[in-house]
Amino acid sequence: MQVNSMTAACVLGMLAAIPQAAMAGGSGDYPNRPVRIIVPYPAGGSTDILTRLLSSGLTKRWGQAVVVENRGGASGIIGTEAAARSEPDGYTLLMNGSGPHTVNISLFDKLPYDPVRDFAPIVRGMTIPLLMVAPANAPYNDVKSFIAWANEHQQTANYCSIGPGSPSHLAGELFKSMSDLSHLTHVPYKGSGPAIIDTISGTCNMMFDAALSSGPQVKNGKMKLLAIGTEQRDPSWPDTPTVSESGLPGFSAYTWSGLFAPAGTPAAIVKKIQQDADVVLQSAEVKKALLEQGAQPGGGTPEELAKFVDSEIAKWAKVIKDSHITVN
Repeated sequence: MQVNSMTAACVLGMLAAIPQAAMAGGSGDYPNRPVRIIVPYPAGGSTDILTRLLSSGLTKRWGQAVVVENRGGASGIIGTEAAARSEPDGYTLLMNGSGPHTVNISLFDKLPYDPVRDFAPIVRGMTIPLLMVAPANAPYNDVKSFIAWANEHQQTANYCSIGPGSPSHLAGELFKSMSDLSHLTHVPYKGSGPAIIDTISGTCNMMFDAALSSGPQVKNGKMKLLAIGTEQRDPSWPDTPTVSESGLPGFSAYTWSGLFAPAGTPAAIVKKIQQDADVVLQSAEVKKALLEQGAQPGGGTPEELAKFVDSEIAKWAKVIKDSHITVN
C-alpha cells in the first residue's frame, strides 16, 4: 500500500507540474506583470516616439503596463547591451535602430553584444526614408543630372552627412560607389541641423537625410528633393522617383527600427508579442502618427526581420570596409 500511495503521489505531482512546464515553454498567461521596452536613444527621437505609440497600444491590449526606458549613449551601445544581458523571459524588450543593430558591428572593434546571436527578432517597427536633397537653386534636379554635374566639377563636388558612421554618411558612400564618383568629397557635420543649413546655403551640394528633418525644408522650398532612398516610392512623396529607378538599380538606404527580445526568449512569447505588436502598428492611429513623422509602419514576421537584419549587416559591412570608414 505504501508503494502504491507513493506511486500515486508521484503521478499526481507529475500531472500538477505539466501545466507549469508547458507554460515555461509557451506564452501561458503572458504578460502577468509590467513589460519594459529599452530604447537606446534619448527621449524625443523617432524611435522613442514609435516605441511610446507601441507601448500605449500594447498596454491597452494586455492590461499590463508597458514601460519605455530610454538608455541612450555610445552610439546606442549602452542600451543595446543592457537589453542583451536581460532575462529572456519576455519582460524586457528592445526597440533598436539600424545603427546599433546593423552598423555598429562593422564600425567598432569590440562590441559588447552580437546583434544576431544575442537577440530574437520580433517585428519591424517602422521605416524612415532617407531623402536625397540639394540646394533649391542647384543646377540639377535628379540623380542623373547630379552625377553629370559632379563629373563636370570634380575638384569641388561634395556631399555632406550628419556625422561619421551615420546612415546619412553610409548612404552617401554607397551612392558614391555605385555612381563611380570617387572624387566626391565627404563633408561631415555634427547633426542634421548644421548640415541642413549648409545644404540650403549651397555649401553642400547634396546630402542624404531623414525625411523627419529634411522633409519640412523641401516642402517650404528651401531645398529640392532629387530622389528617395527606399526600394519603392514613398507614399508621402509619390511623384519622386527612388535612387534605384533613377539609374542606380539596387540602391537602398533608409533608417528603420525593430523590436527584439533577448536570445532564448520562448518562441511562443515572441509569437504573441509579434502578433499583438503587428495589430498595434497597423492601427489607423499609429499609422497616422508615423506618417506625420515621415515614417512608414512596419510589420512582418520574426523570420522576415531576421533575414532583413542579416542582409543589412552584410550590405553596410561592405560599404564601411570599401570606404575605410572609421569612428573615434
